[in-house]
Amino acid sequence: MKMSRLLSAIIAILLVSTTLFVACNGCATNKPAEKKIVIWHWMNDRKAAFDVLAQKYKDQTGITVEFMLFSPADIYTQKVVAAARAGKLPDIFGILGEKSTVASFINAGHILDLTPYMTQDNQSWQNRFYPQTLNVVTFDNTNSYGVKPGVYGVPIDTTLHLFVYNKSLFKQAGLNPDNPPKTFDEFIRDAKLIKEKTGAEGFMGGWAEGWMLNVLATEWAINVMGEDQFYKTIKGDIPYSDPKWVEVFSLFAKLREANILSPNITTTINKEAEDAFSKNKAAFSFNGTWAVNVYKQLAPNLDYGFFALPQISANYPVKVWGGAGSSFRVSAKSTNATEAVNFLKWLTSYDQQIYLIEQTNNLPSINQCEDKLPAMLKDLASNLSNLTHDHVWPYNEDSRVVEIRDKNLQQVVIGSKTPADALKEIDEVKKRVAR
Repeated sequence: MKMSRLLSAIIAILLVSTTLFVACNGCATNKPAEKKIVIWHWMNDRKAAFDVLAQKYKDQTGITVEFMLFSPADIYTQKVVAAARAGKLPDIFGILGEKSTVASFINAGHILDLTPYMTQDNQSWQNRFYPQTLNVVTFDNTNSYGVKPGVYGVPIDTTLHLFVYNKSLFKQAGLNPDNPPKTFDEFIRDAKLIKEKTGAEGFMGGWAEGWMLNVLATEWAINVMGEDQFYKTIKGDIPYSDPKWVEVFSLFAKLREANILSPNITTTINKEAEDAFSKNKAAFSFNGTWAVNVYKQLAPNLDYGFFALPQISANYPVKVWGGAGSSFRVSAKSTNATEAVNFLKWLTSYDQQIYLIEQTNNLPSINQCEDKLPAMLKDLASNLSNLTHDHVWPYNEDSRVVEIRDKNLQQVVIGSKTPADALKEIDEVKKRVAR
């Protein structure tokens, strides 16, 4: 009898224990998975800053943010394209490419339209941004890509492309370090004088990268012919063999003839040009405003400054290529889309933008940070009212035409093609593409 009662008690205890175990095990199984936002990017210089911000966001919200770095840029681009085709894009990613490339991603259903989020609460998020920066990630109702009008990205910084000059070399040559050249003729004059007096090269650039040449040629083209004729060329109404384009390409021939260009400039990549400039090997360069951070890392005591394009014509304004430097897109197929949007709102808020300014020396994407900008960045921000960018143009050139245009500019620089011959070949390619 006692044994029977003891056995019953043991069985009861085991049943209760089993029930509790099953119940607890079921609780663990049914516990919601921890939220995690995955972001792909290519920005080596911001890895440490992004990791700090990810930890801060987790501390504040409990949501894990994983920044995954893939570089160089061409490897990153290949990965994004492959992921899009496989339907495996991360929650947040960026696109390196022309506006037509972005449009193709949107039309394929890969990128979320952020307009509803931007316009909530009386457009509070949208109104944070510099309009010139947000315009780069916006498709309006006149776009030629069939994209539904909307905002399809979140800029995290602003980039401008300007001339850079070495103030120390200016002083050595007897020039005023606070008075960079304002015209093309003054630019040639100063570059030749500095080369003669100091032995440094007149101009150093990363012209192995065709897009750097393209940006400079675009700025000069708009100054020489005005935006209207520039756009008509892209549209196909005016040929590249037009005298105004000959004038633009001839500027690069004049640079060569003046003997101010560094040797092998068309085989020098931009990182090499940045390194050489930081070592006082050239009076001038042409670079993006990311160079502030690059030069700080390479040569903290480098004495330099930025200035706008040396003017050719007084008939048209000088435009600076610029706008959103780096932008993130939200995957339209992400199961964490709401969380991804909330994170990007947080990333582009005042505190986080100030942190990125301090850590990366880039211009912010939002307009409330002026009081925290270092002197160099504050001066650069004064150019924001006069920008141009291919993502805001009414038309965009076919990539095959851009490729031959860049290649032929390189040929003009080294003297293997005349401006007229180079432009004639561009017209021929444009005609073939249009068929």
